[in-house]
Amino acid sequence: MFGINGAEFVVLLVVAVLVIGPERLPHYAEQLGGFVRSARGYLRDAKARVDEEIGAEVGDVDWSKLDPRQYDPRRIVREALLEDDDPRPARTAPPPPPAAGAPASGAAVPFDDEAT
Repeated sequence: MFGINGAEFVVLLVVAVLVIGPERLPHYAEQLGGFVRSARGYLRDAKARVDEEIGAEVGDVDWSKLDPRQYDPRRIVREALLEDDDPRPARTAPPPPPAAGAPASGAAVPFDDEAT
């Protein structure tokens, strides 16, 4: 929680008690308790509202199908490589010959210095 271990938390509590002082400590503890009670109430109300709006739809979902630990990337790739999605179309006609004004595929294209 917040990157603080048990020993550091105890040190923070001791420092807080020393800074606040024994005469004001009960007042601040009461405020902290009220804050925790109100936060729990807000969370309880939010949970009830979500349950009310979503309803039983969440209970019908099979979460085991969505578990990412069940997927083996090697198996997925193997199946993708082995499956044939669509057969390759057969060539019906040879490609059309190049237009009369177009240069041949192996010929050098002339360079124009004044072109933009």
